[in-house]
Amino acid sequence: MYPPPQQKRRRSVAPFVIAVIFAGALIVGLKLLFGGASDGGNTGDENGGNASRRACGDDGITLTIAASSEKAELLRTMANDYNGHKVDGQCVDVVVNSKASGGAMQALARGWDERQDGPKPDVWTPASTGWVTLLRQRVEGGDQASPVAVDNPTIATSPLVIAMPKPMAQALGWPSKKIGWSEILDLANDPGGWAKYDHPEWGKFRLGKTNPNFSTSGLNATVGAYFAATGLSGDLTERDVTAARTRDFVRGVERSIVHYGDTTLTFLSNLQHADDSGTAMSYISAVTVEEKSVWDYNQGNPTGDPKTLGDHAKPKVPLVAIYPKEGTLFSDHPYAVLSWADAAKKAAAADFLKYLRAPEQQREFEKYAFRSFDSKPGDLITTANGLDPKQPATTLATPVPQVLDRILKSWAELRKPANVLMVMDVSGSMGADVAGTGKTKLDLAKQAAINALPQFGPNDRVGLWLFSLKQDGDKDYRELVPLSRNNQSRLKSRINGLIPSGGTGLYDTALASYRYVMERQSGDAINAVVFLTDGKNEDNNSISLDNLLPDLRKEAGQETVRMFTIAYGGDADLDVLRRISQATDAAAYDSRKPGSIDEVFTAVISNF
Repeated sequence: MYPPPQQKRRRSVAPFVIAVIFAGALIVGLKLLFGGASDGGNTGDENGGNASRRACGDDGITLTIAASSEKAELLRTMANDYNGHKVDGQCVDVVVNSKASGGAMQALARGWDERQDGPKPDVWTPASTGWVTLLRQRVEGGDQASPVAVDNPTIATSPLVIAMPKPMAQALGWPSKKIGWSEILDLANDPGGWAKYDHPEWGKFRLGKTNPNFSTSGLNATVGAYFAATGLSGDLTERDVTAARTRDFVRGVERSIVHYGDTTLTFLSNLQHADDSGTAMSYISAVTVEEKSVWDYNQGNPTGDPKTLGDHAKPKVPLVAIYPKEGTLFSDHPYAVLSWADAAKKAAAADFLKYLRAPEQQREFEKYAFRSFDSKPGDLITTANGLDPKQPATTLATPVPQVLDRILKSWAELRKPANVLMVMDVSGSMGADVAGTGKTKLDLAKQAAINALPQFGPNDRVGLWLFSLKQDGDKDYRELVPLSRNNQSRLKSRINGLIPSGGTGLYDTALASYRYVMERQSGDAINAVVFLTDGKNEDNNSISLDNLLPDLRKEAGQETVRMFTIAYGGDADLDVLRRISQATDAAAYDSRKPGSIDEVFTAVISNF
């Protein structure tokens, strides 16, 4: 029996799919400046966070846990209170590292390389058993056995929901009417959009959904859509997945996507920003997240990080949770002790699991709107908070490995296509050497861009620009490859040929690239710019930032081109890039350590 919190000792002061999922494993050390996050639908899928507090000396046992990001900080807090506990006479320290479920899954499938994947864990707790299922699929028939057992205890739960601004949900008949994916499909396919429900001012139906190769909420939402298409709640087969009717249903849902991404925090942070400016109803109509993320957002804390709770006011327009009438999956947060843990660490892992499932710690989970390990709702799961303790009425079963793998492959074929212009800085500073690599910043950026190209599919149109100063007459930019399909060979060749020179013409290039894609946009595609720079604007004759930002904004509800920016290296203007992305309802990514550019570039491309 563990002591209640007040009696604890004080803390010391001291997927094609496999290719795409392989890319997901590269998201190590990524930190989003604005937008980006979650694995189960909340915070950024990144390693790091506050360091765990140690209580044992060199003779103690260190138990390393890789945890999905939406619960990593909470687990770290619990670990800090636990550390110093003795198991079989030995002092135990638990160290919690945040690691995206999709990235951890592929790292484990490869055998876990600490140079690439971070500290090797003794315990893995992804957001969903689905990732454990996929791990078994990846290693089946390979050289190694699965490092996780068949059954892994749950430490907390949270069902997937379709979160909607309350007035929109009410227009659909919430809370009395049962709503599901079929209503979403009807609304997504209606050319009049919200006019179907007497609200033409809300425009088209816009859905936010993460990439299922990266994010648990995206994975569960995709699986849920396939179940809804078949009318089943279990025993989904490969034939069901590949049936024409199923594919048409899923393709219809995907048509309403705003864009994808590696995390749902992009959507929730942008929604908070829109709410602050009074335009929440025009940014997004719904986003698939864990139930707890609805509570987090409604507290003004879309990251779900306990440390930032209370830092921002609650939204003017709250979200409510729609539990799909066809059924939904739970993020069941399994606790998997890995096969390479020695006997002492396995004993420590078992003791920490017992601690996490004790009533005192379960109440801590409930304080942040998780449900208990046996799926019982806590005091925060209430109608007043936009949630329903009596839902979900139907729980879907995770498909068997080969069917889940087939779903991901099918999704890759059916997802919304993209029109993406890659814009790369080739100013002189990009020629600087990166210590310890034997390469320049531009060398690393070129390789990162090339590595990310396989994520684009045959229906995507991709183009390439370079920029510095006066690249084409007075223009600071030059087109190398126009927006077109099936051009990866040409893109790779042009990227390999980039050489550094000149200054940084940031503002004019940003506006020109935005207008270029806007003129070529398609209503049936994700229209975006990926803008990488390592510097600040150095064109004294260019447009000013104050004049640039208004030109990037569109009237509420209008279609836009989203500019995903990458701040590359310590001299990049982080604040400016964040403001550019914010103006276009996109996300800014931070690659201040040039060695992280491969992972960051991959994360950016996951938005498409």
